[in-house]
Amino acid sequence: MFDELKPHLVELRKRLFISVVVIFVMFFACFTFWEPILAWMIAPLNGVLPANSHVIFTKVQEPFFTAIKVSFFTGIILSLPVLFWQFWLFVAPGLYEDEKKLVLPFVLSATFMFLAGSIFCYYLVIPLGFNFLINFGSELFTALPSIGEYVGFFTKLLVGFGIAFELPVITFFFAKLGLVDDESLKGFFRYAIIIIFAVSALLTPPDVLTQFLMAGPLVLLYGLSIIVAKIVNPAQKDDDDETEDDDDDAEPTIQTLEKKDAE
Repeated sequence: MFDELKPHLVELRKRLFISVVVIFVMFFACFTFWEPILAWMIAPLNGVLPANSHVIFTKVQEPFFTAIKVSFFTGIILSLPVLFWQFWLFVAPGLYEDEKKLVLPFVLSATFMFLAGSIFCYYLVIPLGFNFLINFGSELFTALPSIGEYVGFFTKLLVGFGIAFELPVITFFFAKLGLVDDESLKGFFRYAIIIIFAVSALLTPPDVLTQFLMAGPLVLLYGLSIIVAKIVNPAQKDDDDETEDDDDDAEPTIQTLEKKDAE
């Protein structure tokens, strides 16, 4: 059994090695410009902070490790096309020849949807959510958010929304492999709603507004996934219905013959 898995493990190691190298190259490139990147990250926060509030750090090592987090996160984002490409090359041996040709649409669509989710989060979810959270009780408290905690929270939100927006792309991939179809997704819809709201509650701040801002687009994306599955792998009509129809048509014919014999 190990001999059968060995080629796959070697291929996986190769793809992981290339991905890690690309991420580290992007990391060192981004570390040179971590300050303007961080300024871009905290812009939504500064836009909703009260006049007497500002971003602080509470630990001696926090600025340095924040710079590392910012550079590493940005390096992963910039490496996404290569990461998706390496993933496709890993699964390509198990695909048909016509499916292997979808590598470019897969890489482009997966990258685009991740960036679309991140942009949606940056320009809509973060400003609205943080405005509610920071200004809630501002008459009683002074907001002094820690830069390290904010960056961790910010990256978690962007990655969460980016992954969530990959739902149509994942559905296309599974439908192409014949694992799902439009009818199975329709039947799973009621359970998907529960899962969507549960995931939204885990990935977003503990306020209803931000959770709905994530759950709403996810429900729409699930509907889009049903359309994608219907195009790629539509559910086949059961042959049982056709057989029953044929039997119903056959019964009058037999009765008619018996009637003629009786006459």
